[in-house]
Amino acid sequence: MAATTTTKSFLFKQHSSMLKADSFSSNSLFVIPTLSKPSSTTAATLQTSHKKLITKASATAKKETISDERVQQVHSTEEFDVALQTAKNKLVVVLFTATHSNYSREIYRLMVDLSRTCNNVVFVLVMVDESDKTKAICERQKIERVPHFSFYKSREKIHEEEGIIGPDELMRDISYYGDNHSAVVRLHSRKDFENLVEEHKIDNKLIVLNIGSKHCEPCIKVYPTVLVLSRQMVDTVVFARMDGAENESCMQFSKDMKVVEVPTFLFIRDGDICGRYVGSDKVKLMDEIVRYQKS
Repeated sequence: MAATTTTKSFLFKQHSSMLKADSFSSNSLFVIPTLSKPSSTTAATLQTSHKKLITKASATAKKETISDERVQQVHSTEEFDVALQTAKNKLVVVLFTATHSNYSREIYRLMVDLSRTCNNVVFVLVMVDESDKTKAICERQKIERVPHFSFYKSREKIHEEEGIIGPDELMRDISYYGDNHSAVVRLHSRKDFENLVEEHKIDNKLIVLNIGSKHCEPCIKVYPTVLVLSRQMVDTVVFARMDGAENESCMQFSKDMKVVEVPTFLFIRDGDICGRYVGSDKVKLMDEIVRYQKS
């Protein structure tokens, strides 16, 4: 049976084409899954990077800054709160990890690389075994096992991933939750939708409205394709997205549009809905867009 997502009074069903795999489980607190041993060259590089970039665990360790990088290591609940507060409406990606994790060292290097290019994302590191203060952060945020990624916006946790995730998955999550300035128009109400339709009645562009939910795995996985298409088809197609459970207006709009499963893509031209596609298959989505673009 497909997983479901309930927000307030509106029920969304995830499309069954792509459901999230179960996370690893363990009875121990702060468990690091075992990974294959890296090559000697890679291991040496990771060890060197780890020594330079991550503060050595110590109950009395003082905060150290990572020069020329935007990955913030926090050492207490007070510093954690400041990091979320100063980020304002930017996406905050927090990696909770431990000093003896090879995986965390590797994924940390990716975070460092991403920090150079993702200007609208703040990256934060919490070493859970550094001190009692860092353990207190995990207890308050209800982090039971590491590695663990938590995603925050406006100080609210909007997504999390427990266990090992690959670079592609991390970048996919960042592109979905941190996308503020792409060619995809963000809609937050029925009024936003009506304004968008009115704006493009003159140019006769096809509008592709992606209705999803922030807790829907298929919505997240198909979104990179939406981003690519929005750049490639900018002259002929307008791409927009709406979280169907964001607020009462969005929920009512989704009900009126008879959206039951997400992601649902509505195709609109001249103010009329001329078709829809439900699912996250990239090829089928592209075929449907081309079909309605030509109609």
